[in-house]
Amino acid sequence: MVHHIGAQNALYLEDTYLTSVDTSVTATGYDETGGKWVAVRHNIFHPQGGGQPADRGRLGECEVVPVRHAGTGLVVLHAAESQGAGLDGLSEGDVVRARIDADLRLLHAALHTAGHLVEAAGRPEGWTLAGSNHFPGQARVELTPPEAGSRLADGEEREKAADRLRVFVAAAIADDLPVTAELDDEGHRVVRLGDMHAAPCGGTHVRSLADLREVTISAVKLKKGRVRVSYTAAHRSSR
Repeated sequence: MVHHIGAQNALYLEDTYLTSVDTSVTATGYDETGGKWVAVRHNIFHPQGGGQPADRGRLGECEVVPVRHAGTGLVVLHAAESQGAGLDGLSEGDVVRARIDADLRLLHAALHTAGHLVEAAGRPEGWTLAGSNHFPGQARVELTPPEAGSRLADGEEREKAADRLRVFVAAAIADDLPVTAELDDEGHRVVRLGDMHAAPCGGTHVRSLADLREVTISAVKLKKGRVRVSYTAAHRSSR
């Protein structure tokens, strides 16, 4: 499964664990403030989107930040503020090495996968996904309960529901369900947790649920008719 956007291969969608690649500059341009951007042919950088923060890394020796370019759909790289004009010397066709912060990538992948797992845990409760945030320190999944969640207005009932979510999550991790991605008939990327859960998604994910550690559901709250499940997660260091 190869993802192409114009003259760019989205390698971050193919392999979460690929952290460096030798590639070439496929396009350059300038943003509205005059800052230069560079797009590379083989892109390993995940831009911010879908509730997941952007990767960080380097192009050559320049620290860069990836952004989805509205006009072309390409993921383009801007020099970090501390780098000044660090990309100004690059032109189309130049060969470069791209590297991402591997630890940050694994944290983001763990948080995003754990978010899918929390959503899956909410489905037996009759809850449907309303929104999500997979940022470190802010991770939460918002779900819509039936009948505006009137039963969950009671704190004891919310804690019972939280315990059921915890049991569900722990069992799925113990079962080490595989995490896979495929394109559906309309070309949309769908991420699956074994046969238990499937959702359209453009994020990075762990290989299987046993890659997750310290998945903790810290709070279940009811706000404006939505259930907000706050959680944390990390990637295990080795398997």
